[in-house]
Amino acid sequence: MLTFKIAYTAFVLLVVAIWWRHYSWRNFLWFSDIAFIGAVPALWLQSSALASVLAVAVLVPEILWNVDFVARLTLRRRITGLTDYMFEPERPQLLRGLSLFHVPLPLVLLWMVREYGYDARVGLAGAVVLAAVVLPWSRAVSTPERNINWTHGFGARRSSASPATYVTLLLLAFVAFVFVPTHALLQALYGAQP
Repeated sequence: MLTFKIAYTAFVLLVVAIWWRHYSWRNFLWFSDIAFIGAVPALWLQSSALASVLAVAVLVPEILWNVDFVARLTLRRRITGLTDYMFEPERPQLLRGLSLFHVPLPLVLLWMVREYGYDARVGLAGAVVLAAVVLPWSRAVSTPERNINWTHGFGARRSSASPATYVTLLLLAFVAFVFVPTHALLQALYGAQP
């Protein structure tokens, strides 16, 4: 266990250092990056609360990322578009390789929730608060081309709604279609932390 914590922490530090140089701090606003980095304190503190929030926030999108990636590799089919950047030849292979953290991240999150318990008191509420902070911030600092957390629209499709309306609708969509179902699943699988 200690070996895994050290290895995971070292890998996160490596990725953060390289991405900060290539992408800037804004890249760390992606929910997946928040979960990837946030897993470090969750591991060291053995925090069911932090692990629960991170799992609720990103488990569904991370699984979709993996499905899309495998479909692109094996079937040459684009399912969601979440991994389009992994197949851009102009993007350096090192950066694409480091993005493979998405592959084990759902397993790391599920393992932490299994080990530390699912804290239903904060899992869903914490994910909602996280999104309520991160989504407007992402919209404020990203461009339509960067489109962090899809705050300008889905993929290449831009929203015609006002920024406040669109971000509010996006938050509600995350809550309804990602957070609530994930919360229910984790509660059913791992029970609530006393």
